[in-house]
Amino acid sequence: MPATVLVLVETINDYLPILEHQGFHLILAPTPAERAAAITRHGGQIDAVLTRGPLGLYADEIAALPNLKIICVIGAGYEQVDLQAAADRGLTVTNGAGVNASSVADHAMAMLLALVRDIPRCDAAVRRGEWPKIMRPSLAGKRLGILGLGAVGMAIAKRAAHGFDMTVSYHNRQHRSDVPYSFCSTPTELARASDFLIVATPGGLGTKHLINKQVLDALGPKGFVVNIARASVVVTADLISALEQRRIAGAALDVFDAEPRVPDAFKALANVILTPHVAGLSPEATQGTVELVGRNLVAFFSGNPVLTPIDLPATRTKAAL
Repeated sequence: MPATVLVLVETINDYLPILEHQGFHLILAPTPAERAAAITRHGGQIDAVLTRGPLGLYADEIAALPNLKIICVIGAGYEQVDLQAAADRGLTVTNGAGVNASSVADHAMAMLLALVRDIPRCDAAVRRGEWPKIMRPSLAGKRLGILGLGAVGMAIAKRAAHGFDMTVSYHNRQHRSDVPYSFCSTPTELARASDFLIVATPGGLGTKHLINKQVLDALGPKGFVVNIARASVVVTADLISALEQRRIAGAALDVFDAEPRVPDAFKALANVILTPHVAGLSPEATQGTVELVGRNLVAFFSGNPVLTPIDLPATRTKAAL
């Protein structure tokens, strides 16, 4: 009997035949109502769940899926997947780290260019019949700080250094001896050494609120912030205050705390560019992520090691011993 996969992701329908051709039976539930209904009606037959970081999979849902064996997360982030509940059940969890790095890096650089060169305001002016001579900074020779030098951060760094002749610094959980970029020991130090700051670190408790008032003040009134990672990394109230008071020059945001809701304060600001969490979306990235899910599922149900496992916490029973 083919394994049944509950698909919670809303953006991959064109590529789901990849999984169907591998013999998996799919139940599509992209909305909250469909998700709840699918778990209620089909919970006993679901072997795997396909989700993404912000959609996650919660402890009560895991408990309602008695035959669940594996959770596959599209993309690198898995912040809303209850890893403790998964560990306690003995589940396997995988992610898609690195598959969409090129797409996210392209979007980060596009947002940085649009923000620094003020493309939206220029475009709007021309459409109104105006012809303003808006003078804006160049990217060439500037200092770029990258918070999180994983696959996405590396892809951004290469574009910045080799495409725009920028000096690149980074802050990471660990210093990397395999890169030519300057390491900063704290986010504040990174901001102080940067003209532009790009947030590219995963979400979760380990990175929550790394970017706060102190960091933004270190970036300064000529500094720009781009966040294509997770909103939880930035203290939203501190960012809004810094933008409103012009303590930083501007921000470009692809992620928000309560998506799809976006604070009205951001919408009202002329020094902010907003996109609807689409940095990782491209035909190439989506196909690659679904193909990786397929390879992980095939490996798992064939009794082989998965390709991209996530380290899970100790089970509560073991942790208590």
